Amino acid sequence: MSKKIYITTAIPYVNAAPHIGFALEVVQADALARFYRALDYDVYFASGSDENSLKNVQAAEAEKIPTQKLVEKNAKLFENLAPALNITWDVFNRTSLAHHFAGAQKLWKLCKKEDIYKKKYRGLYCVGCEAFYTKNEIANGKCPDGHENIEEIEEENYFFGLSNYQKHLERLISSDELKIVPNTRKNEVLAFIEQGLEDFSISRSVSRARGWGVPVPGDPEQVMYVWFDALTTYLTALGFPAKQDLYKKYWLENPNRLHVIGKGIIRFHAVYWPAMLASAGLPLPTEEFVHGYITVDGQKISKSLGNTVDPFDLVEKYGVEAVRFYLLREIPAWGDGDFSISRFRDLYNGELANGLGNLTARVARLASDTNLSLPPKKNFTFKKVVSDNLKNFRFDHALVGLWEEISTLNKKINEDKPWELEGVALKKSITPIAQEIREIAFNLGPFLPQTSQKILDQFTGKISAEKPLFPRI
Repeated sequence: MSKKIYITTAIPYVNAAPHIGFALEVVQADALARFYRALDYDVYFASGSDENSLKNVQAAEAEKIPTQKLVEKNAKLFENLAPALNITWDVFNRTSLAHHFAGAQKLWKLCKKEDIYKKKYRGLYCVGCEAFYTKNEIANGKCPDGHENIEEIEEENYFFGLSNYQKHLERLISSDELKIVPNTRKNEVLAFIEQGLEDFSISRSVSRARGWGVPVPGDPEQVMYVWFDALTTYLTALGFPAKQDLYKKYWLENPNRLHVIGKGIIRFHAVYWPAMLASAGLPLPTEEFVHGYITVDGQKISKSLGNTVDPFDLVEKYGVEAVRFYLLREIPAWGDGDFSISRFRDLYNGELANGLGNLTARVARLASDTNLSLPPKKNFTFKKVVSDNLKNFRFDHALVGLWEEISTLNKKINEDKPWELEGVALKKSITPIAQEIREIAFNLGPFLPQTSQKILDQFTGKISAEKPLFPRI
């Protein structure tokens, strides 16, 4: 096992319970982790929670509970996505814990002295994004991401010399040394850089942060801007700086460092983060996959609209495999997608129940009639349609390709009518189809791991008819 890959999700604010948008990201990252493990990679998969933001403080104030109590409560909900969605991360890293504070402070100290300086500043601050914007970026009282809670703030903060890294970042990204997928997002980042990079604030006053956050080394009146400390999670999840083993193995000596993120935070990950690491003299991520947003029935997810979708409720009602399938198959991997219950049910009945479920049930019944037994097989390989698409983060294309093969097999059965055969003729007709179902089952492993294993178990040794994989709804 010589090849290694480090896969991370972004870390969400824990000011509220998880919704379907973050579920999409963790399921995508989990599919990648399972895929690379099956290719015999040494995989380390990290997620976590962003607990040091002002949004969390404000949410706690609204609930009239201590901030620590709020982040404890909600971080647990995000951590519970692992059993709910069958996610196989190796670590869930919480940024309010002491080891993370130490790591964020260490990164600050490693940055070049000339890159961090203090100055007075007046700007338009979006609490929703935890970011400053220029007047040109605010339209009709809203930030580029649509938040309305814009405040004009003046205070003395520390700044990071982002402008020092303009040419460095242009070269890294244009050459794909830091590869950004899809290409539209790469071009978006390059266009942002070409406008001219400005230094950005990396601290907040203790009073405005309500005393919550990572203290700035050597200045008790300031705490770190949440994005400076949050990005450090990708290092502290590996034990940086105190524990060196994982950090050395998966960051310093690993050629595959992959961030899976949403398009709304691309500036922080593809511009701020590489510059901070370069200043600190540390390796950069090698690749960033940027997914889009999920709308619900065509509308942006919003608590005020009351259209948030609870992934736990979905799993309880329809099962984890159906939820994973919808997210990976229906949401365009390289763009935005929509969630609706009516489409969920159509896809479930059409592709899971009538497609895959019907195929395996029909073939299993016919195989059991002729006492067909398939010997164990260990040397499964991924089909090109799965391998090529997963390496390019095209989860939806991979599944569409597999379902085309499932449809072809169902069509073949309808045309060949093996149920009219018996004995040797039936066995001869059904054996290659049963073997192909097993190949498809292996290829489903990254996406639908439980279904994959059920089919592999059912179609190894003497094949018997079982309960339907996906009863119609």
